[in-house]
Amino acid sequence: MAFIRQYIAPLIAVLIFTFALVAVSARIFLPSDMAAPAPIGIIIK
Repeated sequence: MAFIRQYIAPLIAVLIFTFALVAVSARIFLPSDMAAPAPIGIIIK
């Protein structure tokens, strides 16, 4: 149990943080129209 608490749990926390950092940073490389927030209203064409 100590092995999991000492090595596995911090590794999972670091992996989640890294994934979140990559997901947020990926917006820099998206085209400008895709990086914008999604529209709230209904779009009628």
